[in-house]
Amino acid sequence: MPYHLTAILSDLHGNRPALEVALADARVRGVKRFVCLGDMVGYGAEPRFCLDAVMRLCVPAPRWDPLSPSADDGHAPTKIVIDRSGAAIDQSGLAIDQTGVAIDVDGVEGRNGEDTTVAFPVPKPTPDRLEGGLCLKGNHEEALLYSADDFNPKARAAIEWTRDEINRDPERSEAYWDFLGGLKASDCDDLAMFAHGSPREPVREYVLPRDVRDTQKMRALFAHLERPLCFIGHSHVPAVYFEDGSYFMPKGTEGPFLLDELASNRAIINVGSVGQPRDGDPRLSYALFDGKELTFVRLEYDVEAAAAAIRAVSELPDYLAERLAVGR
Repeated sequence: MPYHLTAILSDLHGNRPALEVALADARVRGVKRFVCLGDMVGYGAEPRFCLDAVMRLCVPAPRWDPLSPSADDGHAPTKIVIDRSGAAIDQSGLAIDQTGVAIDVDGVEGRNGEDTTVAFPVPKPTPDRLEGGLCLKGNHEEALLYSADDFNPKARAAIEWTRDEINRDPERSEAYWDFLGGLKASDCDDLAMFAHGSPREPVREYVLPRDVRDTQKMRALFAHLERPLCFIGHSHVPAVYFEDGSYFMPKGTEGPFLLDELASNRAIINVGSVGQPRDGDPRLSYALFDGKELTFVRLEYDVEAAAAAIRAVSELPDYLAERLAVGR
């Protein structure tokens, strides 16, 4: 079975501007599968946006990309509205063309300055097909579901506000809670294991660069690997830890790296954080894996917009906005 190019994201933390950039970049790179390692919520001001995106993309079964120009079944939607900005909006409310130029639909043309509603049975371009992905439970999802009593005061305040924010939309809240309640702590595919924290304690254990000096801990971590490779998040610090004690910390977008010796030297790979990097680099971080090669991706995004969204919520501490600019 082929291993489709997979985008592995973690620690979105309610950061809409960062997630939008990461998803757009993944599509440009031809990603066919999305995996989220947890912590979609907490800290940031737009948890519902992040939940919605993951619930659409990280579905465990193959389907059409829900954000592509056509409907899930691969057929054209029955109606397109071309608004005054020149953007075409499908029935789900998603913009499907932001070029600002006229869109020709079976001889009907909508231009800037006009609102045109067009029903069309004509074929649309084949949408991108996504393979089955997965999403895991992070410690912030666990805190939402149970208790945040062991969180520091700032993180706890964010969780309490996030719980209220999820319940703010009565039409969606039940779906959110059902989704959160069904998340696994860890999972595997044919080649890799996935966990939020570590292979030993999937939800809460941190793996940090300083741990390479703790040989007992590292041996215990590798003893719990169910595959030669394990992808993790949680620490927000991208790195690769090999079973022989060596490790590697990427400094930016780096790769692809050929992972061809995993049978003799297994690896634990931290993909970093999309929504709140903590390695001194404010750029978002995620990873790509195609079954053989690994690439780390670092991208700039509108940090100030994400920070402003946090500051606009009185219940969220300003510190959560300030730390985004310094990557800490």
